[in-house]
Amino acid sequence: MKKINGVATFAENVFDYRKMRKYMPAKTYKAIVNAREHNGELTDRDVEIYAEALKKWATAKGVTRYTHWFQPLNNFTAEKRDSLTSINREGEAIIKFRGKELTTGEGDASSFPNGGMRQTFEARGITNWDYTAFAFIKGDSLCIPTTFCGFNGEILDKKTPLLKSSYALNKQALRILNKLGMPRSRVRSVVGAEQEYFIINKELYGKRSDLVYTGRTLFGAAPPKGQELDAHYFRPPTDDVIRFMQDVDDELWKLGIIVKTEHNEVAPCQCELAPCYSDSTDACNQNQLIMETLKTTAEKHGFKCLLHEKPFDKINGSGKHNNWSLITDRDENLFETGNTAQENARYLLFLAGVVKAVDEYNDLLLASVASASNDLRLGGYEAPPQILTVFLGEPLDKTIQYACGGKWRAGKDCLPKIVNVTDRNRTSPFAFTGNKFEFRMVGSSASISDVNTTLNVIVAESLRQFADELDNACDVWQKTGELITQVFAEHKRVIFDGNNYSDDWIEEAKKRGLLQADAVESIAFLSREKNLQLFERHGVLTRREQLARQDILLQTYCNAVQTEGAVTAEMFNKQIAPCVEKYQTELALLIDCKNKLSEKTATEADKLNRIVKLTDDCAKASAYLQEKLRQIPTENSVEKARYCQTVIRPSYNEVRLCADELERLCPANEWALPNYGQLLFEEN
Repeated sequence: MKKINGVATFAENVFDYRKMRKYMPAKTYKAIVNAREHNGELTDRDVEIYAEALKKWATAKGVTRYTHWFQPLNNFTAEKRDSLTSINREGEAIIKFRGKELTTGEGDASSFPNGGMRQTFEARGITNWDYTAFAFIKGDSLCIPTTFCGFNGEILDKKTPLLKSSYALNKQALRILNKLGMPRSRVRSVVGAEQEYFIINKELYGKRSDLVYTGRTLFGAAPPKGQELDAHYFRPPTDDVIRFMQDVDDELWKLGIIVKTEHNEVAPCQCELAPCYSDSTDACNQNQLIMETLKTTAEKHGFKCLLHEKPFDKINGSGKHNNWSLITDRDENLFETGNTAQENARYLLFLAGVVKAVDEYNDLLLASVASASNDLRLGGYEAPPQILTVFLGEPLDKTIQYACGGKWRAGKDCLPKIVNVTDRNRTSPFAFTGNKFEFRMVGSSASISDVNTTLNVIVAESLRQFADELDNACDVWQKTGELITQVFAEHKRVIFDGNNYSDDWIEEAKKRGLLQADAVESIAFLSREKNLQLFERHGVLTRREQLARQDILLQTYCNAVQTEGAVTAEMFNKQIAPCVEKYQTELALLIDCKNKLSEKTATEADKLNRIVKLTDDCAKASAYLQEKLRQIPTENSVEKARYCQTVIRPSYNEVRLCADELERLCPANEWALPNYGQLLFEEN
């Protein structure tokens, strides 16, 4: 076991089962386990005993405050720090933490994104204890994972839909298994979310307003060397970076999160870490803590951690590969072949359910990863394109063809042994990698709750339809074989094993009728009637809650683009233009001096003329940008987001084109901003 200063520390800041057994009676412990793993009920007495045990454990570790830790409708977490100390009747300070403090809290819900579900004067937001997640300590605070809703019960967070989607998936998967004669008590989705990020020099970061305000560089000429030489991927990290990674490992270790792998990624200054797999809800909590730990630890080491999907132009962006699978209470992976004919039929049926879900709800999956920042990343530099297909690999393709060829009888005949000799397809957005699906489109800054909520629900819908068919079947195994054959025949258009980057594939995808949508188009898919009905059918989100999420995503898109536009104009006017004017003056004086000395000045004069023209073009582009910023529609809608996408973003890109050319003409010591070479190479 890993140790720090000679003391075993794994999960030392987590109130897990080991701590529960130590601090509470066996009866209460069993009740908590039953509630967490089998949706059992907790009595008021159980809650009070749990709260007292939690208080004793936390205060013994020096905790003075507690907070209800929740995930509002943005990509961040929220907390309100309350003191554990109260005053009794005698005026003495006492430590007090009861069941009501554990289970319920209240905050100002009107100050969080709500998509129009609440008026400004409707302030009450309620946090409710999520007993399926372990409490943990962060700093001097005891963090209690909770859900968050309005006073009327409407969902205002990202965790509640994820929990509900897990229940829906479990329900439908168990129906299938029961019909196949393989009863189980639980099926859960498990996730391993790889996290990519950049770390750069903190001092240089502070000199770049674009990085400070938007998380990415809005200006920057390409350096002489980028990632062309493939010189960074898997290279040994520098000593400074290794010390940073070690501290990240240690902090996460205390929170019960094991960093399974970590390494340098393809782009300079880019890294990746991957934790162990866990339940989708736990994985979501853990990924939020990972992102926070990366940022806080980087600060301590003189770095800044950038989680933006595309912080630098012309090099790789950052994603968050979401590895998703289904596991039973017997630790069976439903995406692994078995040893019997029945297990292999089950395997193909669940695979068919995923393929069907991805094809029928392609639009929802695109919406689950849509953002202004991810739009900059998808479709280039090793990021998957915005045409969502499933990669299965040649061995599995052949097995499916064999199974659907009429000679194989589901539940009666064994399949030929599947040997996974297929190469990995890095261009595929949704790849089957042996016993899991890797969804590569998720952005590095995003919460993984949206994508896993969507995956759980759309697969639950496929399984629901399968279970309904099996309920009415005279011969379950015959019907299973028919379903497998039918699904793979009807949804083969979404299966593609080739190069997703090729121009030929783009044309082929159009012929297949596959969607190719940017972020704004994808977000608009949320209000399609079939999608509204899907979430309502499985009890995950009401129509009103789903439409509110669409409204929030559109507003977030607009806010991001508006901010980038405003920062672009300000940086040009206040930083770039003054430094260029200063250099123009110096260059003009040099030319004048040479003229007096009868020296040749053609080169300098040509350079000056180019700078003057570029500066003028840049100023005009900046003025145009500012004018268009003033004309942004006020109503939050698809049209407003489309205006930001098609008018504002191209306008500030025009400013950048001129400014980046000016950077190439000006001496580095005359330029107002740390350049790409300094940010990516010289200081790291």
